[in-house]
Amino acid sequence: MKSIYLILSLLILNACSKDFLEEKPLGQLTSDNFFLNEEHAIQSLNATYEMLRDFRIHVFAYIALTDIISDDADKGSTPSDGAPVLVADEFTLDAGSLIVDDTWQGYYRGVKRANWVIARVPEIEMDATLRNRIVGEAKFLRAYFYFKMVRWWGELPLVLTPLNREDIQIQRSPVDEVYSAIISDLTDAAAVLPLRSQYSSADLGRATKGAAEGLLAKVYLTLKEFDKAAQLANSVISSSEYTLAPNYAKIWSKEGENGPESVFEVQATPDINGGWSQFSQVQSIRPAKGWGFNRPSDDLVRAYEPGDPRREATILYVGEVVPDGSYIVEDNPEMFNERYNQKAWVPDSERGAGGGSREGGGNIRLLRYADVLLIAAEALNELGQADAALIYVNMIRDRARGTLPPQILRPITVTDQAQLRQLIWKERRVELAMEQHRWFDLLRTGRAAEVMQAHGKNFIAGKHELLPIPQSEIDLSAGVVSQNPGY
Repeated sequence: MKSIYLILSLLILNACSKDFLEEKPLGQLTSDNFFLNEEHAIQSLNATYEMLRDFRIHVFAYIALTDIISDDADKGSTPSDGAPVLVADEFTLDAGSLIVDDTWQGYYRGVKRANWVIARVPEIEMDATLRNRIVGEAKFLRAYFYFKMVRWWGELPLVLTPLNREDIQIQRSPVDEVYSAIISDLTDAAAVLPLRSQYSSADLGRATKGAAEGLLAKVYLTLKEFDKAAQLANSVISSSEYTLAPNYAKIWSKEGENGPESVFEVQATPDINGGWSQFSQVQSIRPAKGWGFNRPSDDLVRAYEPGDPRREATILYVGEVVPDGSYIVEDNPEMFNERYNQKAWVPDSERGAGGGSREGGGNIRLLRYADVLLIAAEALNELGQADAALIYVNMIRDRARGTLPPQILRPITVTDQAQLRQLIWKERRVELAMEQHRWFDLLRTGRAAEVMQAHGKNFIAGKHELLPIPQSEIDLSAGVVSQNPGY
């Protein structure tokens, strides 16, 4: 998975299309002369994984619509830079916003590639176990794309099969139908995907049974089906496939990639010719090391308890040495940020000459074991099992404390459900800060308006919980795709 993704299929030979439903095969590859053998099956799946590093899915717009839009971060960079991102920070998004259009296009492009795999690979004569695994991985990826989209936009055009060019007038499906499709995909994936330990090193980074169950647990937590969330999270925990990394700060280092608590992460390398991602580049230190976006907010800094080492591991200040010791974050007249996201920075070893070909290639951590433990804790507390919930919350705090004195991050002993709920939510914030979870946590717990308005944001309840549908898609559908309220 660290190697170059083989982009040979019909699925990817249409990158210039603005219409997420349009198919425009180029060259000689078509749906008739592809999907003929095992190699084609693997290549088509790898092309779907390749979307996870796409600029429209996990880079600029992604950090804008997860961290910057929340109370965890501000736009960062220079005051005049990044106008397309500022609209998320200031809640001035509209149907013509570039980051909204880019995100919609990118995620539906990922869905389209997954749909081709799911529809055509079962027709190939090949090893049945591998064939089932490939389809399971594609279903996991399709569910991941839709889970992000349904939380951003609500009702969606639900596209589960390859479409013809003329099929562009598809109404938005109700939210519960979208979630049913997500649950079905993840359930199917969990039934056929191997455990992490059953993959060879050559397949490092592929979706696993634990990844499918962990993501499904988060889906059920979002739907407030706490019994199912607890059951799925506990299945991941009891698998013994994952443990908390002993050193929290090391998780985001090069050596921490695919570590013991990695449930699912995007594989990336600094080489533009294969495996390249700009996720770290756009957040790293400006001007010499990156673009400087996604500045940890003042409110996030204040959220940590005194002495919590996770604040130091999350926030990189001017004057500090970067975690690998390769350079100091030096003050510079072009630098407007006094702090950066320490979970996404570019080491000197990944900076080099040649047309921006070495601008950082760190993996993108999408689901950690700590997140699964906190999903279990929250679900168990909602089910009235506070004592069981406390075990998982305190595992997180114990790891964060490490060898520090016991006065730091004392164990939580509160068993009152309402009080413990607030403590778990706070623990999620500081444990997962700057990892693109905060906005979705605020939405699913119904706190977005309260928190963002207290943060001084121009948040309008009943409107800004959802993103606007891109006007380009409404126009292409001749109005069949409707707009969200307030836009």
